[in-house]
Amino acid sequence: MPYTIKEVAKKYNLSVHTLRYYEKEGLLPFIERNEQGNRVFKDKDFEWLDIICCLRNTNMPISKIKEYVDLCIEGPKTICKREDMLLKHKKYIENEIETFNSYLRIVDNKINYYIKEQKAIICK
Repeated sequence: MPYTIKEVAKKYNLSVHTLRYYEKEGLLPFIERNEQGNRVFKDKDFEWLDIICCLRNTNMPISKIKEYVDLCIEGPKTICKREDMLLKHKKYIENEIETFNSYLRIVDNKINYYIKEQKAIICK
């Protein structure tokens, strides 16, 4: 089933401008166009968008995503390179999660402090 760029933007919570930018940067090499020159997205394009959005939302630079897409286009001979890229990015994500978990502990401690202080004041 074909989808318009506006429908896809809504589905992925992206702007139409962002999708156009991704295509211009070579991240969406398989997007077809209709007779009027409008982009036509198909179900198969969603798999590309899923990984692109995942990588972008986890702070992979556009240039690295482009490198990953180019490796995918090259085919099976690049599987080891792609795996290596994703393993490195996974490590980055894990480190970010660890950092945010430490921030979460600090915030939790402050909240617990306020709860104890509030009870102490109310219970007096």
